[in-house]
Amino acid sequence: MNEIFDRAERLLGVDTMQRLADTRVIIFGVGGVGSWCAEALIRTGVGHLTIVDSDEVVLSNVNRQLQASTLTVGQLKVDVLRSRLLEINPEADIVALSVRYTVDTADTFNFEDFDFVIDAIDSLADKVLLILRAAACRSTTLFSSMGAARKLDPSRVQVKEFWQVKGCPLAAALRARFKRSGQFPARKFKAVFSDEVLPSSASPGEPNGSLVHITAVWGMTLASLVINQINKK
Repeated sequence: MNEIFDRAERLLGVDTMQRLADTRVIIFGVGGVGSWCAEALIRTGVGHLTIVDSDEVVLSNVNRQLQASTLTVGQLKVDVLRSRLLEINPEADIVALSVRYTVDTADTFNFEDFDFVIDAIDSLADKVLLILRAAACRSTTLFSSMGAARKLDPSRVQVKEFWQVKGCPLAAALRARFKRSGQFPARKFKAVFSDEVLPSSASPGEPNGSLVHITAVWGMTLASLVINQINKK
């Protein structure tokens, strides 16, 4: 095993490290949550990672997104993140796709090619579509990020099966969408969320505030779900 992962191997063992090296993960959305998830996976030995995001780095990303700095503003998020991840493990297979997951692009993704799908999308419509498509694929495991904005207390970040999530406005909005459309996820899946709800300070149509000590914990928690499942095999 690569010496980079010596400390991980001491804890997880040779067999788990080999399974991690063989694991294929795709992350949709590499902002404040997805970027930290990606780094945690690569630092722990996941060998194959696809990152999907169409956005460029902007100054308002710098407070919480791993790849965002004053030097990377204007660059594609996935390209900057891929370069950083390859500096950590040059042997990793990392595919960067500057694409937004929508009804127009969904058919270009084959979830059977991946062991895990990580949903860190912000757009409600795109998130609904991704959850429906990923949950319908029996050969992959879906983990989904609920809303990380308007949170201050990282100790309240937790994991539950999606339909058991309480106190999360985004989860409530997703459930309402599923009920209105009559389309429901084909399988249960775990979601990362917090039941902390703070009043919004944003004007209508504007994004709410978010902080790195929350979004990073959120992303690390998503990564832990992948790592722990592999370790239990």
